[in-house]
Amino acid sequence: MCAALRLPIGIDSFEKIRSNGSYYIDKTRFIEELLNDSFEVMLFTRPRRFGKTLMLRTLESFFGIGKEGRQLFEGLYISEKTELCDEWMNNYPVISVSFKDIEGSCFDDAYGMLCSVTARMYMKHSEAFESLSVNERDYYGRIVSEKASERDIKNSLYVLSSALYRYYGKRVIVLIDEYDVPLAKADENGYYDRMLGIVRSIFSQALKGHDTLMFAVVTGCLRVARESIFTGANNFKTNTVYDDKYSGYFGFTREEVGKLLADAGLYREQERIKQWYDGYRFGNTEIYCPWDVINCVGDLSEDPSRELHAEAEAALEQISARKYTEGFKRLYRNILVYGAAFCGKECLFLTDRDR
Repeated sequence: MCAALRLPIGIDSFEKIRSNGSYYIDKTRFIEELLNDSFEVMLFTRPRRFGKTLMLRTLESFFGIGKEGRQLFEGLYISEKTELCDEWMNNYPVISVSFKDIEGSCFDDAYGMLCSVTARMYMKHSEAFESLSVNERDYYGRIVSEKASERDIKNSLYVLSSALYRYYGKRVIVLIDEYDVPLAKADENGYYDRMLGIVRSIFSQALKGHDTLMFAVVTGCLRVARESIFTGANNFKTNTVYDDKYSGYFGFTREEVGKLLADAGLYREQERIKQWYDGYRFGNTEIYCPWDVINCVGDLSEDPSRELHAEAEAALEQISARKYTEGFKRLYRNILVYGAAFCGKECLFLTDRDR
């Protein structure tokens, strides 16, 4: 067996993975394809644990002013695209925010978390607020002290984008992770309509066509279809598990798993891991859950005789917890199917009838 790999278990920071020498499967061709696409707002929906957060942080490291892109991307696919790198790498202000912690058993708790997330977002870009009018100083003070009104919060992303545009003289790239969490939690706890009004206003203010926005990339598990929260966004696109385009960038492909196993000295385990973890198809691409595979490789590296049954059961439990609505709805029109996984020759479904 070869020397143990430094596996990025539980690490979703591209900068940390590259800086500490952790194993990284090169997904940077995604950046080139994204820039060759035509959109102003792009929504990617995928199940949890499939690398959405890591991809957004990769984009932040590549585009963001002040990041060390040349060093972080050295040796990766995108670094060979010199003209593209000269034009885009670390040349744009980037707002990167995650909504994953915006939840609560009641509206006030969730709104308090939203205020905290917004305050941290503003403090991260404090340079844009060095010269403020009296009114702007009062607004900034309310945001960072977490005393913002609902109106303040609804305008917050647009105001920050405008401030960065004014400071740098360049349009802003917006990255929003787990956009659907506040609405999913609100729906579970009975304050959906009130949270919907705030989230929809944040997005419609910041993402509709205006001169401060270069483009936005948004990720989540679900596409919120009950009401559109992207009203007013120009050239809006959605990419789901049904689409071939970008299908290999979230999760591991069969070839990537084979290389990982070979690098870990575990290539002989490929068929066994395929039997347990090869349970997804995005578009026409066979996909493995990266969280499950990396943890399994870590366990097998420590104990090659370890059986995979426990890991498989844990993977199926994670699938049950994800409850994402995409996948197989076309085949089962009268049953809400949350997800599916293949365990050996058996296909297991999680539906609303299992709840």
